[in-house]
Amino acid sequence: MAHDEGVAERLRDVYRDVPNVDERRMFGGVAFMVNGHMSCGVVDESLMVRVGPDRYDAAMKHPHAREMDFTGQPLRGFVFVEPEGFESDDDLATWVTWSLEFVQALPPK
Repeated sequence: MAHDEGVAERLRDVYRDVPNVDERRMFGGVAFMVNGHMSCGVVDESLMVRVGPDRYDAAMKHPHAREMDFTGQPLRGFVFVEPEGFESDDDLATWVTWSLEFVQALPPK
């Protein structure tokens, strides 16, 4: 499975000034880890976002979001977002912000 390198580059730009970020190959794509926790990534053309359990229901109401279900079971707190849901830089920044609000509150690994 490949990932959209253009989306990965856009994510690199958004995460550029965020402390303690590592980029890793994961789920057949690329993921951005913050303090050792998966935050966002890209698999194929979809954005993979860890929004956490408190924001999950709100994220799932977004018209371009769907369950992240690699294992056949939905991973609560994680969503996939189709490209139409992050076309603009503002939309992408919103998803990353939601993720950062969750993962930066977790203890570092």
